[in-house]
Amino acid sequence: MLTPTILSADDFFTPFEEVITGYLLPDKFTYPFNYQPHPLSLQAAEMLQLHLQNQQVWQHNFGLSCDNGEVIGKMFGVLVVETAQHEIGYLAAFSGKLAGGNHHSKFVPPIFDGVAKDGFLNAGMTELARINDEIRLLEEKQEEQAALQIANLKILRKKHSVSLQNEIFDQYHFLNQAGELRSLREIFTDASYKNPPAGAGECAAPKLLQYAFQNKMKPLAMAEFWWGMSPKSDYWKHGHFYPSCQEKCAPILAHMLAGIEMEESPA
Repeated sequence: MLTPTILSADDFFTPFEEVITGYLLPDKFTYPFNYQPHPLSLQAAEMLQLHLQNQQVWQHNFGLSCDNGEVIGKMFGVLVVETAQHEIGYLAAFSGKLAGGNHHSKFVPPIFDGVAKDGFLNAGMTELARINDEIRLLEEKQEEQAALQIANLKILRKKHSVSLQNEIFDQYHFLNQAGELRSLREIFTDASYKNPPAGAGECAAPKLLQYAFQNKMKPLAMAEFWWGMSPKSDYWKHGHFYPSCQEKCAPILAHMLAGIEMEESPA
């Protein structure tokens, strides 16, 4: 397991290298579910893509070379921001984990670090693995008296799994520009969900906005693009831009973008 790297704020904010006086700053923020990337978002994406092509610090099989093994394309996001010092640049994030970890230079940290070495999630997954091993051993014996033990262990496994998932949900709290903090469960309950979907809060857009609000940065524009081959669907194409997802992100972004004037959805 990778040990999280402690990074400074300078590792996350990237100022634009070229003079941007030729571009007008956006009057309104990007509508995340249907948009044409602003020129500054395109410039930020190009800078990030160049970094992905050239960095040598970590390895991740995007399927863009002849590497063997599991191909895992990844959604990346860029958020154009203005700092408290009125400097214009961008933040970058990836959806889920990258190269098996949550912490990499140039990318904002997760809202909750589920792979922290001494975290409750590690202990909880270890206990789940123990229960699964015990069930497997009993099933291999094929003894009639083991049936009740197996049934009880499966009930225990389900309870433990639900409890662990709920504890994960409780770690996620999201800011907006007014400094209002809301929990993941509260957000999805208000959106008429029974429970948040697994992985909610791990997409690029919430990570980017959270870091911006925590550090008094003003969001100006955003864009998300797919990098690598897709192991699941032809919908995801290398280098193409995509809207934020509805199922996981729409309720969260409704809270995080409250009070921010947004562009109209293109026809």
